[in-house]
Amino acid sequence: MFNFCSLFSGSSGNCFFVESDNTKILIDCGESAKKIVNSLLSINVRIEDINAIIVTHEHVDHVRGLGTISKKYDIPVFANYETWDAIPSQKDKIMSNNICYFNCNKKFKIKDLEILPFSTPHDAANPCGFNITFNKKKLSIATDIGHITPELLTNLENSTFIMIESNYDPEILKYSSYPYPLKQRIAGPYGHLPNQAAGQTISHLLNKGLKSVMLGHLSKENNFPELAYQTVLDEIDLSNNKMNFELFVANRSFPSQLINIIWFIYIIHFF
Repeated sequence: MFNFCSLFSGSSGNCFFVESDNTKILIDCGESAKKIVNSLLSINVRIEDINAIIVTHEHVDHVRGLGTISKKYDIPVFANYETWDAIPSQKDKIMSNNICYFNCNKKFKIKDLEILPFSTPHDAANPCGFNITFNKKKLSIATDIGHITPELLTNLENSTFIMIESNYDPEILKYSSYPYPLKQRIAGPYGHLPNQAAGQTISHLLNKGLKSVMLGHLSKENNFPELAYQTVLDEIDLSNNKMNFELFVANRSFPSQLINIIWFIYIIHFF
């Protein structure tokens, strides 16, 4: 068993769930503790069964409920040194024995899951994505990425499944009500990834072992699920792809279906 579920994904909050035969973890806790607990229950997972939380970076939509959940349910939290330094209000809530550190580009294990954090280009202290490996299958999580670097692309290669950011459409962003400095930040090299770049990245990775993709962290104001989905497909030449390919779009407020990383049978387009 090797499963993934997006519990929440968007600028208002992010939290992902991964489970293997013997391990259950969360990636980020960017919603309230109550919402995360209830979201897990909706997929028949108890918060008491979560073995650890790993953190991508310190922005509030990724750590809002972190300290409360760790303290209340005695869950270890793993983050890099710079991220811990950037979240003192969350760190102060967590018992010292549950404060765990990792270094980017250095593997560590949580029970039967092997985890490799890798650096991502975003305007945070030391943001990262994760490669999570079980039973020789790899899933990757890369959101909050201003652009695709060669190193990032290398880390995503040979993944069976990826959760990748498809945050905005440039034309919608251009004419949105956002103030100009915020538009610059979003579209800048350390902001967020547009739909077309997500599609181009996926197109490359389909020749590197990729079987299934979930688009995440869509902007509520500067994107639409249908638009992100279609823009990505437009960048992919499916006629040259003989493999099965699944494409999902994460919901901002509700859990996705539980995705089995090991077995893929059908070509499914779903949002």
